[in-house]
Amino acid sequence: MSELIYLASQSPRRRQLLEQIGVRHELLLPGADEDAEALEAVLAGEPPEVYCARVTGAKLDAALARLAARGLPSAPVLCADTTVAIDDLILGKPQDEADARRMLGLMSGRTHRVVTAVAVADGTRRAAALNVSHVEFAPLAAPQIERYVASREPFGKAGGYAIQSQAAAWIVKIAGSYSGIMGLPLFETARLLEQFGFEF
Repeated sequence: MSELIYLASQSPRRRQLLEQIGVRHELLLPGADEDAEALEAVLAGEPPEVYCARVTGAKLDAALARLAARGLPSAPVLCADTTVAIDDLILGKPQDEADARRMLGLMSGRTHRVVTAVAVADGTRRAAALNVSHVEFAPLAAPQIERYVASREPFGKAGGYAIQSQAAAWIVKIAGSYSGIMGLPLFETARLLEQFGFEF
């Protein structure tokens, strides 16, 4: 069994979730010479689930190249990407306050999807999974949205909110994986890591 995995993600929530299931990990983050944001560009007409899986695969390719270039000890590499979608509209990370208001307004009183793809690879094997959860928001009044945007919480998060933040007060119903909505579906992640010798 591998002693650890490399986590190619800046997300503190993913680190926390891996710790929750007892997976030792080290960060394998992009260097200054890498344009990590470019990997997240949306292709025209691409469905959210296809987009999320493709971006995760691209991130994994980049992380494997990074591992080889840095000459680090071999271990499985894990990547993940989370996308929020209403119908076929992808809601990425808000660009500014107006964008955050737009996203929260779109989700007000509606159900949206939170799509998280996970991919793991080592030198010889590669495995991936996709989790789709549904989250229903209560109708939001403009002052509620303004307060949340003012808190700066929407920034850096797909869809402009985090389920473990004050936005939890607006969530009427969840169908799916709470950890998947946070950014790493633990059931699917554990099943993938079992293929690389981990035990749960």
